[in-house]
Amino acid sequence: MSDKFDLIVIGAGPGGYVAAIRAAQLGLKTACVEKWVDDKGAAVLGGTCLNVGCIPSKALLETTHKFHEAQHGFAAQGIMADNVHMDTKQMVARKDQIVKNLTGGIAGLFKANGVTVLQGTGKLLANKQVEVTAQDGSSSVHAAENVILASGSVPVEIPPAPLTEGLIVDNEGALKIDETPKRLGIIGAGVIGLEMGSIWARCGSEVTVFEAMDDFLALADVDVAKEAKKLLTKQGLDIKLGARCTGTEIIDGKEVKVKYTDASGEQEMVFDKLIVAVGRRPQTQGLLAEDSGVKLDERGFIFVDESCRTDAPGVYAIGDSVRGPMLAHKASEEGIMAVDIIAGHKAAMNYDCIPNIIYTFPELAWVGKTEQELKAEGVKIKVGKFPFAASGRAMAANATDGFVKIIADEETDRILGVHMVGGIASELIAQGVIAMEFCSSVEDLQLMVFAHPTVSEAVHEAALAADNHAIHIANRKKR
Repeated sequence: MSDKFDLIVIGAGPGGYVAAIRAAQLGLKTACVEKWVDDKGAAVLGGTCLNVGCIPSKALLETTHKFHEAQHGFAAQGIMADNVHMDTKQMVARKDQIVKNLTGGIAGLFKANGVTVLQGTGKLLANKQVEVTAQDGSSSVHAAENVILASGSVPVEIPPAPLTEGLIVDNEGALKIDETPKRLGIIGAGVIGLEMGSIWARCGSEVTVFEAMDDFLALADVDVAKEAKKLLTKQGLDIKLGARCTGTEIIDGKEVKVKYTDASGEQEMVFDKLIVAVGRRPQTQGLLAEDSGVKLDERGFIFVDESCRTDAPGVYAIGDSVRGPMLAHKASEEGIMAVDIIAGHKAAMNYDCIPNIIYTFPELAWVGKTEQELKAEGVKIKVGKFPFAASGRAMAANATDGFVKIIADEETDRILGVHMVGGIASELIAQGVIAMEFCSSVEDLQLMVFAHPTVSEAVHEAALAADNHAIHIANRKKR
């Protein structure tokens, strides 16, 4: 048994590493367990998000967006760039370098803050003891006053499409593709599927997306989903709704035949690559000893309360392994909340104000409730909507697709949801988050001064439009 820690965090993803740094800042003797290693056997920090998720995918999205704009958007702006082509291998190498820089940065932050890295697979035993099993099979047991479980999630695999090296891949394998496939199939029209589809469609792939559900982006606001499908289809994504994959077949080790059913019956298509992106599940298998005191639900999620406490005293769980959206920023804030509670501070988290973003172009972003949710709850609402096509700054940026939509309570004027489709919606949505966090009314946004010319003015105008007071679009006729 080694020296006792004040806190041991299992997992060094965006929830775990942030929690470990915060704990060390607050004076807690902290260790962080991580099982990922590089080719030299050293721990790789940052988890799925940094290594094979958020960061590398955004690097590819940024590069391919610039490439697509150079091909299709420069001429209208008077920029002549003939024979623009993509060096796919260089694009992937740049992505890898960004990941390397950031993982190294976390290692530096751990060192600067005095966080101990325990390399290996962590398992919670009884009485807040953590067993760490190294790559060579050796194990050690460490005691702690408190433990945070931040084990993250893994891609869901489906029997009809078993992963096959280089041909049928999950999101991690998709990020290793270094040649543009002529025909790319994607199972799942969620965040990962749409982002991967966008990347390779811009590079010239014929992209087909299979979605088993009849509704596109069912969790998004209906206006966002409708606009997104229209724009993505225009960009070349063939989105097949109500299309359920029933099987796959490898042809000559080079192609993948996908069998699926839709409203027309049984169908087949052949692809050079197939990405399976049907969601993720909590990575809790092997994480807990039977007598750890921590309970799981039938889907493998860890039971926690609103403060991320598990059923075992002194043990917390955060991020993708607990209820709520599987988002890096949600995991990070849960980690900070848990540590602050451990350190004796008052802490809480507002789960009603967590932003969601899909980094297609234009980007999709929202916070709060959708129009269909509020109507189903019987809430009387008013809606303000402003298109970027009426924004001078958006015109200058050659990014006029999309809109800002603000939904408010008709009686109290309180903002209940903000939804966007637009070029920098991922940045603009923070304005909606701040407004809702401070319980703003529509009138609050109406009375604020927004700089001109900016795309942010669309938020101001959408707030004005909720009361038919928009300046730069024609308002609805009053009944």
